[in-house]
Amino acid sequence: MDRRLFLAGSTAALGLAATSAPARTVQRVAARPGSGDARLNALFEQIFKERVARSPELATSLGLDKGPLAGLKAKFETRSAAAVRAEEVAIVRRDQARVQAIPLASLSDAARLNREVVLYQFAQSLTAPTRFGIDSTVRPYPIFQQGGAYFSTPDFLNTDHTVETRSDAEAYLSRLAQFPTLLDNDTAEQRAQAARGFLAPGWSLDLTLGQLKKLRDQPAATSSMVESLVSRTAAKNLAGDWQRRATAIVERQVYPALDRQIAVLEKLRPTTRPGDGGWRLPDGEAIYAAALAQMTTTRYSADEVHRLGLAQVAEITAELDGILRNAGYTQGSVGERLAALNKDAAQLYPNNDEGRAALIASLNEGVRAMTAKLPRAFATLPTQPLEIRRVPPEIQDGASNGYYNRASLDGSRPAIYFINLKDTGDWPKYSLPALTYHEGVPGHHLQISLAQESADIPTLRKIGFFSAYSEGWALYAEGVADELGGYSGIERAGFLQSYLFRAARLVVDTGIHTKRWSREKATDYLVATTGFARARSQREVERYCTQLGQACTYKIGHMAWTRARAEAEKGLGAKFDEKAFHEVLKDGAMPLTILERRVRERTAAALA
Repeated sequence: MDRRLFLAGSTAALGLAATSAPARTVQRVAARPGSGDARLNALFEQIFKERVARSPELATSLGLDKGPLAGLKAKFETRSAAAVRAEEVAIVRRDQARVQAIPLASLSDAARLNREVVLYQFAQSLTAPTRFGIDSTVRPYPIFQQGGAYFSTPDFLNTDHTVETRSDAEAYLSRLAQFPTLLDNDTAEQRAQAARGFLAPGWSLDLTLGQLKKLRDQPAATSSMVESLVSRTAAKNLAGDWQRRATAIVERQVYPALDRQIAVLEKLRPTTRPGDGGWRLPDGEAIYAAALAQMTTTRYSADEVHRLGLAQVAEITAELDGILRNAGYTQGSVGERLAALNKDAAQLYPNNDEGRAALIASLNEGVRAMTAKLPRAFATLPTQPLEIRRVPPEIQDGASNGYYNRASLDGSRPAIYFINLKDTGDWPKYSLPALTYHEGVPGHHLQISLAQESADIPTLRKIGFFSAYSEGWALYAEGVADELGGYSGIERAGFLQSYLFRAARLVVDTGIHTKRWSREKATDYLVATTGFARARSQREVERYCTQLGQACTYKIGHMAWTRARAEAEKGLGAKFDEKAFHEVLKDGAMPLTILERRVRERTAAALA
């Protein structure tokens, strides 16, 4: 998940239709409106609309750049990072005061929950800019192998910016012409932050420079930025000289800005501090502690997270040992046996275009098969389509192995589950079902869908994001898929390997950022523990090095979800209803401490 931590990053927003939940459960959980509910909801809607109006990119990602906001589709936020940061701090503080002015006593329980979650988000969003003078404690570097306009803007134009009309195509050209300003703003921000010590590790800058040059070295007329517009206007029969006009912008404006950014990064590269973790930053210990608190929504210390990770690794490894032995893999450590399984020719797709197409086809079939099983565990189901795509080759060297991109609020653009297919050897067949259940259903796709459709939460919360909640749910969902019979044979080893991988992340992330582990040591540990290919493991470690604390959200969140369910099952006994338990998703994303309290409240209501 990414730099847009307040309003949501790579997780999704989906438009859905709901099936009916069990009537008795809904009746018992529902709360009467308080006298202040309407006032609070109106304020939330106003804050949401103000945010959309300020952010052309957000408007487009939500599918709201139409009607009165149609003009936003041709724009980017082109002010400097410092100017935007200062304005956002002032606005958040104003909005805090507006929300706090509505008395708690005037609100229903549901409205109090909404108020509490939004105020938590406001407080968290102020930490990085007010304490440290940066945009994010999690992503402290302005430009790195997975961050910066060079990385996100071409993908945004291709994925988020829809092209249905000539006006849309003209808006694309307008945004393409603003891309150089975004690049120059990033370059200026990186130069300024580097002077303060906020410059990515050397290897990250090398990866970044490689990707910048790959983007720059394409012939302008056939660059991805031009081809995206040309192919989509052709598909819609939109006559116009699109290729010539887009090529001219890329050649005369975008490429010179890329050249300027490359030159600055090459000049800064020898000045970066040694080391790979957050400790290398000014006030790095405090920055990592703040990032860990924001990402996990808990008060765990780094040492506590490290110990939790080691314990989870030992427990899951022991379970995997039995499964692998039963499958005939008996020689070596669990990590070594998983590595052998990963290299089994029967488990691999050809590392060519045909193999990649077959792999994606298998993922689509997995989504279809699991979707058919969902009614056994869920009362409300997603209807928004899910598209599965390969990570664009020009950014695959630095991109994550897999991630989810939200759909537009209006349903005009589907959700997308991206998979990095630089090397199909990274994805043995037995490991793919767990990935699909995590990114698709019953994972991110279902969870965000239910929040989006929910009539119980304001739009401001529907687009809110808590990584520990969402990633914890997605990992929990892999277990729900197991309950629904989603794994066959050795695929259960892939399921447990997924859990092992997330447990190892707790060890690795805290090791990198507080125990001064090198990128190489962290990669060695991940390979030895999980059996994943070294190249894939190193890409993961490189993400952890430059996105502090995010890797810890998965298993910490998973532990909270499983703990909450176990408590509900114990409290309700024979009355426990899995479908009713999962309806808590309609309360929207929230900090883990609030989630566990909310589950207890729902349990008490069901017992009343």
